[in-house]
Amino acid sequence: MVLGTYHFGNPGLDLNNLKVDSVLTPARQAELDSVARALSEFRPTLVMVEMQSDAPDFAVKSYAGFTPASLATDANEITQIGFRIAKRAGLATVNGIDEQPKDGEPDYFPYDKVEASAKKFGQGALLTHANARIAPFMQAFEAAQKTSSVAQLLTMMNEPGTPISGMAFYYDILPIGDANDQAGADLNAAWYLRNAKIFGKAMHVAKPGDRVLIVYGSGHGFWLRHFANNVPGFVNVDVLPYLARAKLGSTPATR
Repeated sequence: MVLGTYHFGNPGLDLNNLKVDSVLTPARQAELDSVARALSEFRPTLVMVEMQSDAPDFAVKSYAGFTPASLATDANEITQIGFRIAKRAGLATVNGIDEQPKDGEPDYFPYDKVEASAKKFGQGALLTHANARIAPFMQAFEAAQKTSSVAQLLTMMNEPGTPISGMAFYYDILPIGDANDQAGADLNAAWYLRNAKIFGKAMHVAKPGDRVLIVYGSGHGFWLRHFANNVPGFVNVDVLPYLARAKLGSTPATR
C-alpha cells in the first residue's frame, strides 16, 4: 500500500511548495489519529518512509526515540503518519528507503538543465504549460484545508491522475531539448531511476507474506504504485478505501 502525502512541516524543497496549516492542533491530531486507525486495518508488518538509512535493513534511528509525546511537537508527516502507525502496529523498526545522489552520482531531478534547454531552444512555453497545470491544484488544496479533514486532503493527494500524483508534468517536459540535448527525457529517466531505487530498497527488506505500507511524498506515488502493480510477487492495495473510512471515522473490513 502506497500512501502519498503532502509535507506537513513543508521544508520548501519541492519545485512547487504548498502552504500547509499546522497539524499540531487538537483537531488535526484527532483527524490524524483517525487516519492511523483506518490504515492500521491494513495490518502492516513493515512501514517504510521517505528517509535515508545506512543500516542493512534501512532502519531509521529516529524511530527509536519516538513516543506519543513526539506527536505534539514534530509536524513532519513521517512522524505523524509513519511513526504513529508503526507504533500502533507494534513494529520495532521503521525502514527509511529514500534514495539521494551521492558524490559522483547523477542528479535525480535536473530541472536546471531543463530550464536551460528550454531557454536555448525557445521552448519556454512548454515549460510554462507544464508548471501551469500544478498551480490550480495547489490553490484548490490550500483552500480545501479550511473545510477538509486530513483524510480528505490525503485523498486529494492520492486520487489517480492529479497534477501532483500523476505524470502530466513529466510528459509535458519530455520534448524539451533537441536530438542531442534531450534535457526533458533525461529528467524523466532520472526521476524513474530514483523511484526504481526506492522500490528496490523496499524489495531488499520485504519478505513473502509481509504487508508493506509505504508513506511517501505524493509525487512518488505513480511510480511506486507502478512497481507494486507490476513487479512479480507484489500486489498493490488501493489506499483510497481506507482513507474513505477514515473520513467517516470508521475502518474498512480486514482484507
